[in-house]
Amino acid sequence: MSALKRRLDRSLTAQAVLAFLLALAITALFSRPDEHPASWLLRSVLYTGFGVVFMVVQRRRIGRATGTDPSRLADLNRKIRHREVPTDPEERAVMRRLIAEHLRRMERGRRWLPYWMGLMGLITVGVLILGAVTGSLSLPVFSAVLLIGISCWTLWMRRRSMDRCRHMQSALREQDARVP
Repeated sequence: MSALKRRLDRSLTAQAVLAFLLALAITALFSRPDEHPASWLLRSVLYTGFGVVFMVVQRRRIGRATGTDPSRLADLNRKIRHREVPTDPEERAVMRRLIAEHLRRMERGRRWLPYWMGLMGLITVGVLILGAVTGSLSLPVFSAVLLIGISCWTLWMRRRSMDRCRHMQSALREQDARVP
């Protein structure tokens, strides 16, 4: 399992294949019954293409901000997740810039978080009201629970990422203080 996780972490192709399979399953699940399966494939390819372009642009942008190759970012992010402090001074400097970039992005996104949570709340309430009006509550309740779960998961992942970045930032400061 760890080999699969490592491959998904490092390989853009593996991520694209997984995204395509997920997009295909979701597209097939939410398509009309009379639609041809070729339309599922085309839409899945389109969604995957947009996702891959977005990921490549993000990796290049972060690579430029940290001054490193985008392929090294996967290893540095793995070290952040596992709380491994690099011993090489050059790698520590790149790690420090990466941590600063992550924290800057999370702080910038923090001001939009209440709006996003409010939108998810409005959608949840709207879906429940529509379900109550139509008389069918099973799908609206499922959708509301799913939206609430996604919102809670987003908050949890954001907090977890902030904790990891702050821990690595303090560990890098301690490491730099020890080195003469």
